[in-house]
Order: sequence, then structure tokens, then C-alpha cells
Amino acid sequence: MLVLLGILNPSVIRNEEPMPVYKVGDDLAWASKDYNDESWAQNRGNTSGKIFWSRTHLDLRKVENEILPLGLQIESFGSFEVYWDGILIGNNGQIPQNGKPEIPGTESSYYKIPDHLISPGLHTVALRSSQSLLPKVQRSIGFKIDPYNSLLTRPLVTMSYMNLMAGAFLIAAIYYFFLYLNSKRKQRDILIFATICFLFFALLIMEYLKFHVVIPYSKFFIRLEIIGWLTFANALLVPWYFIIQFNFKKGKWLMAALLVTLLLLYWFNYRHYDLTARLYSLAMWVAAFIVVLNGIIQNEKGGFIVLAGLLLSALVNNFLVYDYGLFISFTIIVLCMLYLHSIRTSVMEAEHQNAILLSSRLQLELLKKNIQPHFLRNTLTSMMDWVEESPKEGARFIQALAAEFDIMNEIAEQTLIPITKELELCRQHLSVMGFRKEINYTWEQLGIDETQRIPPAIIHTLLENGITHSEPLPGNTVKFAIYYSLTNNAHQYIFETTAENRKVMPNRAGGNGFKYIRARLTESYGSNWTFNSVSTENGWVSTIQILR
Repeated sequence: MLVLLGILNPSVIRNEEPMPVYKVGDDLAWASKDYNDESWAQNRGNTSGKIFWSRTHLDLRKVENEILPLGLQIESFGSFEVYWDGILIGNNGQIPQNGKPEIPGTESSYYKIPDHLISPGLHTVALRSSQSLLPKVQRSIGFKIDPYNSLLTRPLVTMSYMNLMAGAFLIAAIYYFFLYLNSKRKQRDILIFATICFLFFALLIMEYLKFHVVIPYSKFFIRLEIIGWLTFANALLVPWYFIIQFNFKKGKWLMAALLVTLLLLYWFNYRHYDLTARLYSLAMWVAAFIVVLNGIIQNEKGGFIVLAGLLLSALVNNFLVYDYGLFISFTIIVLCMLYLHSIRTSVMEAEHQNAILLSSRLQLELLKKNIQPHFLRNTLTSMMDWVEESPKEGARFIQALAAEFDIMNEIAEQTLIPITKELELCRQHLSVMGFRKEINYTWEQLGIDETQRIPPAIIHTLLENGITHSEPLPGNTVKFAIYYSLTNNAHQYIFETTAENRKVMPNRAGGNGFKYIRARLTESYGSNWTFNSVSTENGWVSTIQILR
């Protein structure tokens, strides 16, 4: 059955649905306008590698001179010669002849109809064809008659707009890929958005590749298969992006259901490429609609704007021709995704400003830890006593205190410092406190990876807590030990205080020291950390895990 492509000019074609007829064999007399083809079949059948003919009668109206010359576009599989009223006007590929194999033609080809062959009444388009590369594929012939210049230039104009759109998506994809790769916080939604933009760029290129590259009819379905899988991938990724942005709690279940649905659509509509792509898009739209509607219920920012965009994309896809509606509606969805990203960016900027303020407060807190009046007063008093009683030990006391203040001054403005610097600070502090309290503090470290970096003074804070809340063991000793280990999921630091606790304390959230530790971990690692501190029979154990 003949498939009419686009809108045939009603002033030219009188019979809107002309029916082609077929016959296997080869006789040039079959190209004649007046040949009687009433006995020919309406179905081609499997012609294997044989030559066959098709004849189609077009009833033309009177053609105005201003629209001449006319062109004929044919969409058909195989290689063929085109005859208009018995006159050869062109060929597509090469039919097998003289022992030479078939050279496949393209699926769509254009021919100029000589002006003297245009007249009102019936005309015959005869194709002398072969389809030896895909003999079992029963694909109907499609015709389109328009001014010849329009047939040639209209695809170029359409392609230029689509290339502009494809370029925009390619630039967006590259930008967001770089943004993801160079970001300390690897945000999954940015990677997904970059991938969506790249896939849509690829989808546009593949859709209009036929205008860039000559594709033999035998390779026609490869391009459609690629387009289908690109649409499949985007149908998965778009709802996934919305799931992340709108904090959809049942995201895993929805994605599993969507994946199963898309696979079933592919299975039951195999080789129905346009229908499958439409159903993919519908499944994507339904999944996205569920997520966005849930986001509105949860009072997520941007929910109503994205809902309006989804509804608009559905209207566009419903009322426009599929080839245009798909891309325009998808562009609307991508713009909605960009809007959500702008909201997320503004939130991140606010968080960054708060982080700067937090960092400044933490710097002040770090300095206050060692310049608070009672610490200085007690330390200076102890220093005076040591200088009077033992000048040599007093000098060592002064050197230890100076070294601790030097390290504090060095790390105060840093977010992360080498673990070696942190441990050196702890050892200097123990020297100072050993002189002050005249207690034998011992220090042990095991498995330390000297390449690691941690927030400043978090181990130092645990050390201070151990000194403050502990009584020495028999022999006037307090032991501190830190152990490092690397697991599949985290960098782990265990800090042990071996001493007598001043009093029996239940597990607690901690005071200002623990607040400082949590604030520093949040500043550097977001939520990718855990901190736990509990009393034991032998003292106190604190565990810090920095998730990988």
C-alpha cells in the first residue's frame, strides 16, 4: 500500500491514495504509461534476488507554471530505476546485471520531473527494482510531489535548526561533565544531567544523520535501533534526575518499575520503531509526572514550574508531528531540569556562604581553645614554678608551649591539614600538660598513613577531653593511643584514652568539644562521616569514620 509522505499538494494530485501494483520479472514494456496492469498483484511478496516492477497511477490536476519544476521524492527499499510515463528520470543504487551484484540504494531519493511530462490527468510511476539484501522486508513505497527546489532545501532548513539545537546540547553536556569532574563534591544529578544532554545530542544527530551520510537501505534499521536505545536511555535518566531533585523516597521502586516497563515495550513492539519511541516517551512522562506531583505534595521548590513544563511538553508532543514534537517537548523538559539545577545552585551558594561563616567561627574557636584566660593563667603559673625550681626543665616547658602555639597559628586558617601536623600538635600539647599537671602522659600511634589529611585539631580536641575528664592510673600515668585503618567504605581513626574516668558517665552527645569536631567534619566532608564516643571500663574510646 502507498504511504503518502507529508501533505501532497491537492492542486497537483487528484487521487490522494494511489495503490501500487507489483509483478516479478523484467520487461521494459512495463514502464509504458498505457500498459495494462490489471492482472498485477497488490502485494510484492518475497522477491528474493529477482528483479520486480511496481506501477503507481497518479491523477494530476493542472499545475501552475510558478511552481515548476516539480520534484518526486520516493521512499522505498532496494535499488531501482524510476520511469515517469515510460521515460527514465533517474535511478537509486544499481540493479544486479551482467553478473554484478546489487549496489544498494538509499531509503529516500529525489528526482526532477521534466516540465513537458507534467499535464493534467493520469500519469504512471514505474519502478524497475531489486531488493536482494533484505528480500523478506515488506515495506510499502512512499511518494511525495512538491516543487523540486522545496524538496531539496526543506530538509536543509530543518537540519540547520536541529544542528543548532544539537550544538547547544553538546556544549551543555561538555560543561556539566567538566563541572562534575572538577568538583570536590561529586554530585550525581550533575553527571546524570550531563549524560542526558549528551544522549539528546546523539539522538538529534542520529535522527538527521540521513541528511549527512548516504545510508544504504540494507543499513536502514541500524540507525532506527540506535535511536530507539538512545530514547530508552533518556526515558530512564530523566525520571532519575527528578527523583534526586525532588527527594522521592520510593525512587528505587519507581526506577525498577520503569525499567521493566521499557523492556516490555521493547519486547512487544520490536521493529515498530516509531511506536516504541512514542511509548518510551510516554512511560518517561508518566514516571516524571509521579515524581513531580509527589514533590509538590512535599513542598519541594520548583515543583509547580516543572509540572507546568511537563504538561506543556505533553501538549506539544500530542499536537505536533512526531519528528518535531519529540524534540521540542524534550527540550522543554530539559529546560525544566535546568531550572531545578539553578535552584540547587542558589541553595549551594547559600550553603557555601554559611560554610565560610562557619569556617571563620571555627577558626576563632580553635584559637580560643589555647588562649582562654584560665588556660594561660594556669600554664604561666606552672611555668613560673618550673623556672624557679628547675630552669632546665622550665626551658623545655617554654619550648613546648611555643611549639604548640606555632602549630596552632599555622593551622588556624586551614580546612584540612596533614595528619602528621595534627599528631605533632597532640604531642606538644601532652608535653605542656605533663609539665602543668605533673602527670606521666604516654602517647602511641599505630598504622598512621602520613599522606592523609584531616580537619585541624579534631584529634587534639579528643586529647583535651581525655586530659580533662580522666584521673591517672596507679603509677600516675594516663595513656593515649590513636589507630588508623582503611576499609572498603571509610578511613577510620580510633582514639583511646586509658585512665580512670572522673565519674561514671553514660553515653552522651558531648559538650562544646564534640560540637567542634562535628562542625569541622561537616565543613570538610558534608554528611560523609560518622563520629562516636563512649566511655569504657578502661577509659574512653572515640571513633571517627570518613566515608569514601
